[in-house]
Amino acid sequence: MSRKDAINSLFLTKPEPPTLSPAKSPDRVRTGAIGAMGASLQQMSETAKAAEKLKQQLVAGEAVVSLDPSLIEGTAIADRIPIEIDPGFEQLVASIEENGQQVPILVRPHPTSAGRFQIGYGRRRLRAAERLGCQVKAIVRELSDAQLVIAQGRENLDRQDLSFIEKALFAKRLEDGGYDRGTIIAALSTDKADLSRYIAIARRIPEALIRQIGPAPKSGRSRWVALAERIDEPKVIAAIEAALAGPGVQSMESDARFSAIWQVIEKPRRHVTVRTETWSTPQGKRAGQIQRGNGKTTIVFNEKVVPAFATFVSSRLDTLLSEFLEQEGNGAKRS
Repeated sequence: MSRKDAINSLFLTKPEPPTLSPAKSPDRVRTGAIGAMGASLQQMSETAKAAEKLKQQLVAGEAVVSLDPSLIEGTAIADRIPIEIDPGFEQLVASIEENGQQVPILVRPHPTSAGRFQIGYGRRRLRAAERLGCQVKAIVRELSDAQLVIAQGRENLDRQDLSFIEKALFAKRLEDGGYDRGTIIAALSTDKADLSRYIAIARRIPEALIRQIGPAPKSGRSRWVALAERIDEPKVIAAIEAALAGPGVQSMESDARFSAIWQVIEKPRRHVTVRTETWSTPQGKRAGQIQRGNGKTTIVFNEKVVPAFATFVSSRLDTLLSEFLEQEGNGAKRS
């Protein structure tokens, strides 16, 4: 029995009745209950052999089988940010409907639910099969949790790569899920330095905001880094949320949504005039500068001219404040 016949016998059709050997004469074929029992036993034997052969193929990752999409579950850690507007997905659905599924997805047997599976990669193809109401072609392999996430990340590199923020969010989710840095580096095909940057960015930008914006594949690292640097500033989050709530913004593609908030981030900051005064010693040496502006006053001493003077002043700040308050109070009484 060929591999195709074995697969079909288990997943698609009932086994065909056994073909009589040419060496046997028709008048020697058993009939009645005994003959039916013999045929059934032979079918069971062939099916058992086919099942064992298929099992070996599945363990080796060689067999492509057809599965009901409802039997396949997602993994605990998602690598992609779901988007509502995905022209590429609609093209994929049309292609599979017209030409069939050309590339199988990867699944593993579910670790706790017999007869069910977990997907490693090929989520869009699985969604397309669900949309079309057809079975999905899949490679079934025995994979550990670490092997599953590595396969999940590597497939993205071979096909449609993750955007910068999807990589960052995937790395953060993997770390939060208890995976070690070596496994995460293998899954993303990156290095230690880049991995640290990914995770740092994903931890600074709220995940809810990332999901609102979407993957934004054309908005590279520099813009996401700039967003992370500005995210803690007062009123920036409110301004971004207001931009995302603008008319028609949510119906835009992800990169257009990022551009909408980028305009908020890139607005020029209010120019602040800083006045600078020079302080000189009685001998006429320039010993420091006093800068006033934006509600702040900064005094910078030249240590070469007045060494240790800054330490002396800082040690007397409490005394100077008391003298100032007392003087202010006396002035108020006199008035």
